[in-house]
Amino acid sequence: MDYNKLKYWLALNSISGIGNVVFSSLLTNFHSPEAIFSASVSELQKTPGITKKSAVAIVVFKKWDNIKKDLEHIEKQGINIVTCHDDLYPSRLLEIYDRPPLLYVKGSLQKDDVNISIVGSRLASTYGKFTTERLSRELALKGITVVSGLARGIDSAAHHGALTVKGRTIAVLGSGLDIIYPPENKKLFSAIEEAGAVVSEFPPGTPPRAANFPARNRIISGMSYGVVVVEAGEKSGSLITARLAMEQGREIFAVPGSIDSAGSRGTNKLIQQGAKLIENIDDILEEILPQLEKTKIPQNSSASAREASTTDRNEDLSPLDRQILTLLTGRRLHIDEIINSTGLSPHNVLSILTALELKGIIRQDPGKFFSRQQ
Repeated sequence: MDYNKLKYWLALNSISGIGNVVFSSLLTNFHSPEAIFSASVSELQKTPGITKKSAVAIVVFKKWDNIKKDLEHIEKQGINIVTCHDDLYPSRLLEIYDRPPLLYVKGSLQKDDVNISIVGSRLASTYGKFTTERLSRELALKGITVVSGLARGIDSAAHHGALTVKGRTIAVLGSGLDIIYPPENKKLFSAIEEAGAVVSEFPPGTPPRAANFPARNRIISGMSYGVVVVEAGEKSGSLITARLAMEQGREIFAVPGSIDSAGSRGTNKLIQQGAKLIENIDDILEEILPQLEKTKIPQNSSASAREASTTDRNEDLSPLDRQILTLLTGRRLHIDEIINSTGLSPHNVLSILTALELKGIIRQDPGKFFSRQQ
């Protein structure tokens, strides 16, 4: 842990009146928290949204001993801090206007995670839990990282589904990472930490206050390509996540339910309002594919442009991408053969294959066979 760097991030984050938006504006103007603490009151006040009181609080800040103790406590608990300037900070989360300047993390974030969030009722039915686990399991088998909130019901089922196939899953908490809520999910928390990550924008010691959960929900949707809502009543917190996702430009998916079920009224209403009805993960993947193509693959119509597009895609490939493409040159291989030949973990191989498939470089045939696109 880099104390000299992180002390400025924690100090700035602790000052009253410096919210996420103002923090981002200060970073834009001064480039680093250390530079912010070296600025004068008049220089700081040139930043939109900052008050004179907050500017003075930055200039006269003296609680460095407290910040050092906080960092030591965080390190003792095995918690890492990932700032919005770090490579491992979720790339999609950078896009939202009120992104948290830093995240507390247990486990590991990965730069190439393709995240899909699954949320829903805490009072889930057997159908809801079964459907959630199936969707989560199948997404994880495709190398997709499943994001949820560690709550009872649908959230827990989403995490469990990914874990049963040794996939990656991320839990976003509405409390500090030293306070597991609900407490019966302690074992699930540990399993997620081993297989993915547990994250929070709230420092250790923060209790699970009701006001924290809408803030948590914007992170769940913000770090994802899309949000799947499974079972939600008319006033469910999951609908808040769906609304936030819509504001963030994320895809909204909903699992249909019985018209006689109170727990499905929220999801059915989402479908009426334009959310995509899903029956399987193909309904999800076909919607996020264009997003990945827009960010990674130039869209052209002519044959020569398509050829240039393929060249551009290949230039962006990592050594592991190229290793797998070499294996697939001129032949069609089963997923097990690819895993055995590369020596990589099943999740890493699946994640790479999914990314290559979404880029249009390889194709998947029935039976989990893969080959290069002609």
